[in-house]
Amino acid sequence: MRFDHRPVIAVLLVLALHQPCLHFVSAVGVNWGTFSSHPLPPSKVVQSLLRTNNIGRVKLSDANSDVLESLSGTGIGVVVGIPNEMLKSLSSSKKAAQSWVHDNITRYIPATGGGVRIEYIAVGDEPFLLSYGQQFQSFVVGAATNVHLALTAAKLSSKMKIIVPCSSDVYQSDSNFPSEGHFRPDLNKTMTDLLSFLDKNGSPFVVDINPFLSLQKNKNLSMDFVLFQTKAHAVKDGHLKYKNSFDANMDTLISSLSKAGFGDMDVIVGRIGWPTDGALNATPSVAQTFMKGLIDHLQSNAGTPLRPKKPPAETYLFSLLDEDQRSITSGNFERHWGIFTFDGQAKYNVDLGQGSKNLVNARNVDYLASKWCVVNNNKDLSNVSASFSNACSHGDCTALSPGGSCFGISWPGNVSYAFNNYYQQHDQSGDSCDFGGLGLITTVDPSVGECRFQVAIRSSFSSLQRVLVIWWSVALSACVSIYLLGFSWC
Repeated sequence: MRFDHRPVIAVLLVLALHQPCLHFVSAVGVNWGTFSSHPLPPSKVVQSLLRTNNIGRVKLSDANSDVLESLSGTGIGVVVGIPNEMLKSLSSSKKAAQSWVHDNITRYIPATGGGVRIEYIAVGDEPFLLSYGQQFQSFVVGAATNVHLALTAAKLSSKMKIIVPCSSDVYQSDSNFPSEGHFRPDLNKTMTDLLSFLDKNGSPFVVDINPFLSLQKNKNLSMDFVLFQTKAHAVKDGHLKYKNSFDANMDTLISSLSKAGFGDMDVIVGRIGWPTDGALNATPSVAQTFMKGLIDHLQSNAGTPLRPKKPPAETYLFSLLDEDQRSITSGNFERHWGIFTFDGQAKYNVDLGQGSKNLVNARNVDYLASKWCVVNNNKDLSNVSASFSNACSHGDCTALSPGGSCFGISWPGNVSYAFNNYYQQHDQSGDSCDFGGLGLITTVDPSVGECRFQVAIRSSFSSLQRVLVIWWSVALSACVSIYLLGFSWC
């Protein structure tokens, strides 16, 4: 007798619909940035770090062709970013949006299937950041609309969603209680337009959270509360109780969405992490504590007091690798967000998808020769300060900051650190260790304790190439502007 499975399947479907907590899973990915003087080759990042550590999602700040090509055929979910500087041209021209989609999206998705698994297009990178003023504000929704129209024309709108990553300063609470959360008054009209666009197209709200910066700015904020520690003093908001700052931050956003009329909108955390150098409390051990607390909280599917059993649909950790070319306007820690060092070595352990196993480091990294540049102690160092300042202004001395991994090395060790960083960033060229005769090339590693004197890796994407890419981006923007004025100079 043949058994009829249909009644059983029907019952299971009903149970699934009425018990969403049983099947809701919070996915974790990583941000992968390339603002580095000597980045690892994208193919090595994909094979040695992403795939080996079972990382299933990555968020990119741009549409780097080498990076996208390396992701082709991997099945890794990808968020492709559009820089803020492109928003104006994309907002003012549907043709510019069509060209961008063709060059940066369509070409990586062959009609026969496969290619890059692009799930989202991020229009802008925190374009409403308070420090930006209204520089990008008026272009965001227009750019998002035109990119969506271009995706529709390319028959790709059903395969990927448009998102706009927003910094957590787009909302606030005058009382510091989550229930009082609301969007910034200067964003009311723009945010209403954006939320309407997202809701119409089934897109989530994407928020970037920076607990480390919040802790630096708010001296009354408990570190235990930020680090998910069980001993943290809970914060009561009416009948709700908050045991960590993550839930409080998320529910401030949920309250803001509710007040704007979009209380049911899905939320994705586009960026959250903890730096490991360049400031007090920015260490690998503290970063591991925070990351473990965050991952454990997400994997528990506890959600937040306002959204129990429903954590963010996706969370992207910040970030995969250190980037020594990132802006340090917010602080010297900005170049040390990586879970891995610039050359792919894990700084601490956290579950990125590999489970209980330790993270696997990048293998067969192609380093330059084992040579370092240090100060020549046999020379007169009375005027070395000028050379030290010059090396730091053209290199990266953020590890020498108070609380940094190299802050404790004595003079002239800090000068040697600066000299070496400059030397490595300039591919160990002989003249980059001159410094008026004060530099000396050595084959003895001068690293001291936790202060690592780096050796650069051989990279196909050198500093010169990065300058050329930046020049080309500026030229392309100029071309778009000239084209819109009716000229054909480009």
